[in-house]
Amino acid sequence: MRTVFAFTLSILLCISAQAELKWEQTTIELNPASGDKQAIGHFKYQNVGKTPIRFRSVQSSCGCTVAQSQKNQVQPGEKGEITATFNIGGRTGSQIKTITVKTDDPAQSVTALTLKTMIGQVLALQPTFVYWKTGEEAKPKTIIARASKDAPIGNLDVVSSSPDFLTKVEPGPGRGEFRINVQPRQTTKPVTAALTIKTDYPKDSPKIFAVTARVTGASVAK
Repeated sequence: MRTVFAFTLSILLCISAQAELKWEQTTIELNPASGDKQAIGHFKYQNVGKTPIRFRSVQSSCGCTVAQSQKNQVQPGEKGEITATFNIGGRTGSQIKTITVKTDDPAQSVTALTLKTMIGQVLALQPTFVYWKTGEEAKPKTIIARASKDAPIGNLDVVSSSPDFLTKVEPGPGRGEFRINVQPRQTTKPVTAALTIKTDYPKDSPKIFAVTARVTGASVAK
């Protein structure tokens, strides 16, 4: 029994001494600015073993994130990093992406890296849906738009997909605030429109939002 135990222990010690990829951190949290197009995480590592480690594959959990390694092989004592680039696009809120790294490291051949990104809303809209019942008085209703602190929005352009709704933008009481007044031309029959709200920020790729205006089929009791 002692011989078997000693043999097994020697194998384990030999394997652990051969190669080992040590990561500074396997989870990174990013908070990009409102105008940023990308969020980039750097997962740093070091080969603390005595033999080279080869990367077999580096794959992300979705097409919006591109992950790549600086090198294909890491020598003993050598450092490097996996770079994960998340393309923000029109996404907002909490975004969690996983990068799966496969190597020939006998101690741990698969490592899961997590990129957490919190994307703030450039423009908050309240409400995002305004409606009138059939037969209701066609009075304007207001959508309040508030720009985030780091988004210098100076103007909003609102376009209705239907000529049955009129829109007008007025400055609000505070910095970065706007009042979007929406009014139906009539409420005699149901009609729906998508209102496209275009900001002037960022200059090279302005953010665009959408809300809905509708005259519903439910009539007002008289």
